[in-house]
Amino acid sequence: MNKDELGSFLRSRRERVRPEAAGLAPGHRRQTPGLRREEVALLAGISVDYYIRLEQGRGPQPSAQVLAALSRTLRLTGDEHDYLLRMGGQTPLRAGPAPEIPKNVLRLLDRLDEVPAMVVNVCWDLLAWNRMLVALIGDPAAKPRGRRNTLRWLFGGAPALLGNHAALARQAVADLRASGRYPDDPEVRRFVDELAADSPLFAELWAAQDIEVQRTVTKRAVHPVLGEMELDCDILPLPGGDHRIVLYTAAPGTPSHHALQRLRSLSGSGSS
Repeated sequence: MNKDELGSFLRSRRERVRPEAAGLAPGHRRQTPGLRREEVALLAGISVDYYIRLEQGRGPQPSAQVLAALSRTLRLTGDEHDYLLRMGGQTPLRAGPAPEIPKNVLRLLDRLDEVPAMVVNVCWDLLAWNRMLVALIGDPAAKPRGRRNTLRWLFGGAPALLGNHAALARQAVADLRASGRYPDDPEVRRFVDELAADSPLFAELWAAQDIEVQRTVTKRAVHPVLGEMELDCDILPLPGGDHRIVLYTAAPGTPSHHALQRLRSLSGSGSS
């Protein structure tokens, strides 16, 4: 259980729920933009003192039933609900990522010769990739190992390759927080602290405490040879840890799909 993070998260979500959305009269002279602590306690069916202690990081470990009631009261999304459970100590942190990528996953990357693909960890470090990804963004191996990271690219100045930077930045930070590994995982904590110190934008987005696991996002890219491309980015979890495989595709028949076909010839994947 992480009492401080649980309390901070409850407070941030309470302030986002409008009274009328919870079936309460807005009233006058409200000092909070959202629900009062007493209103949350009433709607969740717990005592006011108990809820206050949870927000202040002083309460005992809440039961799964209490957390479920708070989740309903605060209108949490599915990802936020899972995060609340982890912070409340009801779902243990998953085991860390395997030290090596399974060989079958590496074989899969080699077989994916029509779409750019990569394997990332919870911090979005690039761990493995195929030739199509190199053709799309350049060779990650040309960068130092500690700089092969999409969040560092996002918050080190908007890369020329990517459009819709603001939306991608928010989604990436929400995904990192949704992992539930901060602050207990020392590597994730160090990573977050570094980015927060280097990037005011990251610090602002991290403080917002948005929770959203990335599953599919749309990225607009400007390739130096092929021009503008709009790609669907699908993020699929791999069994046995926190590794995920990321695939870039485009709808058949679209200009972006034709661009990916031309990218294949640039990558050398089309020759055998």
